Amino acid sequence: MIFSSLARQPILNEMASHEYDLLIIGGGITGAGIALDAASRGIQTALVEISDFASGTSSRSTKLIHGGLRYLKQGEIKEVAELGRERAIVYKNAPHVTTPIWMLLPFHKTGTFNKWSTAMGLTLYDALARVKKEEKKKMLSPAEAIEKEPLLNKDLLGAGEYVEYRTDDARLTIEVLKTAAQNGADIINYVEAKSFIYCSEQKIIGAHVKDMLTQKTYNIKAKVVVNAAGPWVDAVRSADTGSKDTKKHLKLSKGVHIVFDQSKFPLQHAVYFDAPDGRLIFAIPREEKTYVGTTDTFYNEDLTLVRADQDDREYLLACITGYFPDVQLTMADIESSWAGVRPLIYEKGKESTKLSRKDEIWESKSGLITIAGGKLTGYRKMAERAVSLVVKRLLMLGKGPFGASTTKKCVLSGGAVGNADQFTQLINRYKKNASTFSLTEQEISYLVSKYGSNVDILLNWALETRQSVDRLLYAELMYGIHDEMTVTPSDFFIRRTGDLYFNIQRVKRCKKEAVQLMSDIFKWSIEQKKVYEDELDFQVRKAIDYK
Repeated sequence: MIFSSLARQPILNEMASHEYDLLIIGGGITGAGIALDAASRGIQTALVEISDFASGTSSRSTKLIHGGLRYLKQGEIKEVAELGRERAIVYKNAPHVTTPIWMLLPFHKTGTFNKWSTAMGLTLYDALARVKKEEKKKMLSPAEAIEKEPLLNKDLLGAGEYVEYRTDDARLTIEVLKTAAQNGADIINYVEAKSFIYCSEQKIIGAHVKDMLTQKTYNIKAKVVVNAAGPWVDAVRSADTGSKDTKKHLKLSKGVHIVFDQSKFPLQHAVYFDAPDGRLIFAIPREEKTYVGTTDTFYNEDLTLVRADQDDREYLLACITGYFPDVQLTMADIESSWAGVRPLIYEKGKESTKLSRKDEIWESKSGLITIAGGKLTGYRKMAERAVSLVVKRLLMLGKGPFGASTTKKCVLSGGAVGNADQFTQLINRYKKNASTFSLTEQEISYLVSKYGSNVDILLNWALETRQSVDRLLYAELMYGIHDEMTVTPSDFFIRRTGDLYFNIQRVKRCKKEAVQLMSDIFKWSIEQKKVYEDELDFQVRKAIDYK
């Protein structure tokens, strides 16, 4: 199906023209996973997202596909086992947006872990996650740990080393959505579900929606509606006359990450370390940057204005200073930041760090299915459980039969690059032909690494670039508009490229050119262009400023 921002009207017309089996509200990783699982089973599926895809929690995580090692401490054995196994599935299906990295877990005399608990915990972790032989944990002496990461606090007693998977959370979400569209799902962003449509028995049979760009309204009919709105699931539930259960609701927790240039924080190896208050913090090298996070504090304010404030930044800076004494960082060294909220399930009397990260599914009297909680790593299994419930509903309505989930072996859009060695060979083959596209080897490597087997589409765009236009920018932007439903400059610089977090210099350098290119394509008025320019400037300020 079409997944282009230039085809919004045909998509909306299609959505309003017939009844679907399933309507999903929410275009984060949970909604995306449900759309893919459902569409691949032959379920007629539609999805609407009020803002851009992955614009909430799904672009603001720690950007790791990880098994939740710390959950062993809380006794969540089943959760760790499932998440650990899902890591390998995500990597196999999307190697272009998932990279194995070795993570150090140092231990100290007064730290959370000691040599015995680290060895036992990582051994159990390997067993539960069915880790490959070459990725099983290693125990390191103090000298071996410091050799791998010279910036470590020298009073360590040793370290465990294990594999996690670094990802681009927003791009993973986009690739899942594109694959769902390829399987027949109708998907659109910037469309708000305003209220529900009910039949005479007061069961939900669809939603009244509003196109946030044109202000036009439409009715989308569906036999089953799933609320996968992440931090906004309670807001969606409040619009349902059948959702009266107030015992089940969210408790939002804010997580903040800060980014440094490698020249300021030259971390060589990912580290999972103790904060002064006993929490565990990640410090992860990525390209030419190092990012650190995360915080975990209850959040009750405006969900559209979540940001890293001064307290958040000072807390993380103190964590770095306390653990990496040779690194002298100040507020001025923070190059960028992001903040998101975790949609956790409320448990009376528990602190944010103690709340379970498990997902739950609720059903209202009117038939609305709500899914909340969970982690990025477990999105596929969450979707499988939700769609299995949808299938039961559809069978009761005389629809079907539908098969079992097939997403375990579903290669995502861009993921047809073979294994890690084959992917590296593919990158090297393209680098040899860099001059053909008037791109550098570094630029070619960047494009293949980010877009995987879809790279030929971008290279074709690069060939069409006018000499006066940044060739790399043009290729990515055209691909984003024509193949990834990019609507605004912020969509492009935050969620399609990640530049706002990891290459903010490019945003500053290219934003005027990008806005002008988009304005020419979408035929924006002067007023519209100014709105999008201001919105991007606001996002840049939010990433940099803390006041």
